[in-house]
Amino acid sequence: MQSIEQSVQRWLQDVVIGLNLCPFAAGPQRGQQIRMVVSAACTEQQLLQDLHAELLLLDDTKPETLETTLLIVADMLTGFAHYNQFLNQADALLQHYNWQGVYQIASFHPHYRFAGTSSDDAQNLTNRSPYPILHILREASIDQALQNYRSPEQIPDKNICKVRNLTLNERRKCFPYLYPGD
Repeated sequence: MQSIEQSVQRWLQDVVIGLNLCPFAAGPQRGQQIRMVVSAACTEQQLLQDLHAELLLLDDTKPETLETTLLIVADMLTGFAHYNQFLNQADALLQHYNWQGVYQIASFHPHYRFAGTSSDDAQNLTNRSPYPILHILREASIDQALQNYRSPEQIPDKNICKVRNLTLNERRKCFPYLYPGD
């Protein structure tokens, strides 16, 4: 489990913060307000229980102490299509507990693929992580961050440009899990 967390921590530091793909991540990282949890779930029901537990924890904890959670899925949802289908269940959980508008789940996966892109399109790198991850975000924090950021609608295009301009060596360094054996 520790090596899984270390791998995700490296991705967070080198890719998300290092490439500034999320301009709002550095502050919570410095403030140690990002929780990383490796789920040992082997079934979707167990994973939903883990997700529910993390949402309850966020509900009971002030953002100044805990801003966000990365729920790392270590032993399942390895196929992106299966992972993507699971997101519907995660959204249903938010709806069931009236957490829509309170939390949202950002999705990251080693084989992430935006609709309409080929699997090797560089833009997919913006959401590729070493393991499937359910990133629980507080919507109020997102709203506040966006108020203080000029042109937030340009973030996705800037990120796509950044990852497309990475050299092969830079891609290998940032995404070693995508280049096994190198």
